Amino acid sequence: MSVEQGSGRPVFVLHEHDKPQHHFDLRLEEDGVLRSWAVPRGLPTSPAKDRLAVPVDDHALDHATYEDETKSIADAGWWELEDRNDRRTVFVLHGRRGARRYALVSTEQGALLHLLKDQPHT
Repeated sequence: MSVEQGSGRPVFVLHEHDKPQHHFDLRLEEDGVLRSWAVPRGLPTSPAKDRLAVPVDDHALDHATYEDETKSIADAGWWELEDRNDRRTVFVLHGRRGARRYALVSTEQGALLHLLKDQPHT
């Protein structure tokens, strides 16, 4: 699955970086840009283990397909917003391995990315 720019659905991309140290960046298309969070340990794989998500500068939409010698696309597809309030955003990523539901929760220290127990049936 490639990034579906122009499909009418907002894209997401998970970039994997090797520099300055190994980490991931989650990018969600919204309002004409890619909203971005550094997720040092990658997306959570268990509802019991949240991951730190540090907001970083927005990127232009063309960055959704960008790769170089230190940055590759670990996953890509489209995303859908399910719920949002001042503290929490619930969304589903539709990527290469199916759909996964997450919550991005604001904290005093930044944000946490949480894999929800209730997952979409695919």
